[in-house]
Amino acid sequence: MAVATIEVQGMTCQGCVKSVTKALQAVDGVTSADVSLEKNQATVTYEEGKATVSDLKLAIEDAGYDVA
Repeated sequence: MAVATIEVQGMTCQGCVKSVTKALQAVDGVTSADVSLEKNQATVTYEEGKATVSDLKLAIEDAGYDVA
């Protein structure tokens, strides 16, 4: 397992948090996603070999948010 912390830009409410969480959980290999509105970040645990940080960032961007 690997853990990635990704800065997420553009979240303004708990609805945004739910959208980002749902997008990350849909990525194959993700075992958990903890998204924080206060910290503007997502901490994601995933299986190496099934998912990459690039996959995670793409899922966030596809949900309509920016990553740093």
